[in-house]
Amino acid sequence: MTLRNPAVRRLGVAGLGTVGAALVKLLAARGDFAPSGEQVVISGVSARSRAAPRGADVSPYVWFDDPVALARSPEIDIFVELIGGSEGVARAAVAAALEAGKPVVTANKALIAHHGAALAALAEARGVPLLFEAAVMGGTPAVKLLREALVADQIYSIAGILNGTCNYILTEMEQSGSSFSQVLKQAQALGYAEADPTTDIGGFDAAHKIVILAALAFGGAPDWGAAQVEGLEGVDLLDIRLAKDLGYRIKLVAAAARSAGGVSVRVHPMLLPLDHPLARADGALNALFIQAENTGRMFIQGPGAGPGPTAAAVAADLADVLAGAQRPVFQQPAVKLSQVRAPVPKALATKAYIRLIVRDEPGVIASVSETLAECGLSIDSFLQKHMEDSRGVPIVLTTHPAAESVIVDAIARIGALPTMITPPRMLRIANI
Repeated sequence: MTLRNPAVRRLGVAGLGTVGAALVKLLAARGDFAPSGEQVVISGVSARSRAAPRGADVSPYVWFDDPVALARSPEIDIFVELIGGSEGVARAAVAAALEAGKPVVTANKALIAHHGAALAALAEARGVPLLFEAAVMGGTPAVKLLREALVADQIYSIAGILNGTCNYILTEMEQSGSSFSQVLKQAQALGYAEADPTTDIGGFDAAHKIVILAALAFGGAPDWGAAQVEGLEGVDLLDIRLAKDLGYRIKLVAAAARSAGGVSVRVHPMLLPLDHPLARADGALNALFIQAENTGRMFIQGPGAGPGPTAAAVAADLADVLAGAQRPVFQQPAVKLSQVRAPVPKALATKAYIRLIVRDEPGVIASVSETLAECGLSIDSFLQKHMEDSRGVPIVLTTHPAAESVIVDAIARIGALPTMITPPRMLRIANI
């Protein structure tokens, strides 16, 4: 009988894409990285295809066609899930590992956003950790910051640039003057965007991440159903130019904020002042802005994706497992977690950017102003600009803060005016 070396911890790694391959290489080079002094070795691996080309040699490891079988294998001590997706084999394998009493490290934001509470209950019932640092902002430690460093503080709000693909697209549109569709094709050619980019540009990737961060920040369970999500599809180059003329930059912002009515969790294209830290995060960078009672205002920025940073975040969680870190998966035990209550939508107040394309004729501005006044919406600033590449005359209004229901009603009434050439476009102006 061969006795296992207790100073060696055996991993099962399910998912051998770019992150999985990077983790294999990292552990092959530095299996002794953990401060606990234990050696981390890969014992078994699983992926959809054994023959797929990879950037790492996985031939030394036992191959499992079924990741659930790998998760249950007595030949592994820790299960690492890098498959992705909220359902199917990823969910089944993580649940199987936890049921078997094995610690789980995952980079799967969709899984945690949709099923985090149930998996947390299972992990805590079995007395094993479930860690997901790599699920949000890649190698930038957003999860640890909220779960550990700020655990004694009261968070008021969090807002971030949490999707590098969208941030790259908006940055390139502003800098190159190219359209959304042109820059999206460029991002796909460079590998920044998938062939089907819906998850990214639809705002869903960022929404998964802000749902997780909101649960950590406000002591609740992840609640995917409470998130309001709007993607980039409606952002026009004209809006980017006009927003800049007004002193703003458009970003896809994922935000969660506490109020008397509850916690709002949302992803929207928003206007940020040019000097705001989030407005200065360009390219594929991610950034997070936090406001808390004792710590005050905090800003972190770094790589939000990529195989190297994400594999490093997985390794950081592995180091915690080896050190015996034991704490609730979220900010309190799973049995005490409750859904974060969302405020009533009509109670949410915001400033708005409203862009109109109108016919160049007398009385247009007066009719728009009268309509806004009838709705109880007041104008903060006004910009009219003739642009050679625009049909009609672009007019931009920014409003004073008002209930979103009031703004939506005003836009519907303005859109019905006979002088409108295209439907009005509304973007929120961030108050962070």
